[in-house]
Amino acid sequence: MVSFESDYNTGAHPALLKRLAETNLEFLSGYGTDRYCESAKKKILDAVGVPGAEVEFLTGGTQTNAVVISTMLADHEGVIAAKTGHINAHEAGAIEYTGHKVIALPQKDGKLSLDALAGFLEDFYADPSRDHMVFPGMVYISYPTEYGTLYSKRELEALREVCRRYGMKLFIDGARLGYALTSYDCDLTLKELASLCDVFYIGGTKVGALCGEAVVFTQNNRPEFFTTSVKKRGAMLAKGRLVGVQFDALFTDGLFFEISRHAIAMAEKMKELFRSKGIEFFISSPTNQQFVVLENSRLERIAESVVFTPWEKFGPDRTVVRFVTSWSTKDEDLKALEAAL
Repeated sequence: MVSFESDYNTGAHPALLKRLAETNLEFLSGYGTDRYCESAKKKILDAVGVPGAEVEFLTGGTQTNAVVISTMLADHEGVIAAKTGHINAHEAGAIEYTGHKVIALPQKDGKLSLDALAGFLEDFYADPSRDHMVFPGMVYISYPTEYGTLYSKRELEALREVCRRYGMKLFIDGARLGYALTSYDCDLTLKELASLCDVFYIGGTKVGALCGEAVVFTQNNRPEFFTTSVKKRGAMLAKGRLVGVQFDALFTDGLFFEISRHAIAMAEKMKELFRSKGIEFFISSPTNQQFVVLENSRLERIAESVVFTPWEKFGPDRTVVRFVTSWSTKDEDLKALEAAL
């Protein structure tokens, strides 16, 4: 079997495993206070290039979303997200479990509708009974989106402007950030993205690491007592070195971007393969997640030798399915897919 199920089905990039093995017997302080975590933070901050930014490490995407949102919002505030946003659709109520409502708004191609956002906020603040409602304190987006699509620089600037106008924070979920920034359609840099939001994270789990996410607070706005809050939420990793060593390797000699560019190159080859077979695309994705429409009979046949993710029904006889490339995707994998198609 060959798998295009997700970008974290294989373990870790060999360079990361090598560094973990090399440092394995070193005696290091715990809880992220070791020298590798400090080195990784410095390298990330150099890449981000925003004065006053701070980095903290967590281990997984849902955990990171829940910790960041719950520590940055006030008790009476909720977070706005697209209906298809990860925190609304695929995190089992993790945000609501912290006591903060997810306010789901309409989307287009996976992106939060700016018109819907502006309309919601206008209506909310015009409502004389708003003191009985959950106040919007943050806008959450993922980059890329759940459908592999990208916000343009202009769209992010517009979202930031709306957030500033209403005193809200802008949080960017970057679980697949590497695949967004190296996409051929991306029109902004890591530094520009960092300057357009209040907080974002750089995903390691889906971009070559065994685990780990690097949270970047960009406005000298790391929540007070953040370390204590992480501990309280059960999110503190005793062997913080596990994440620090991996991010130190990822941000040495551009490995993070090299890994990401490879996945994008493989995705482009996959798109050409689908086109050559006359397969219909559900959405135009410029990143490593590709969504196509398959007849159910064809889907069943392909599933005999290829692993992928059925996404949603597309009429009575067809299904939208997702194929994902990663740092570990090989040309041989694409040849196996071609044979299955």
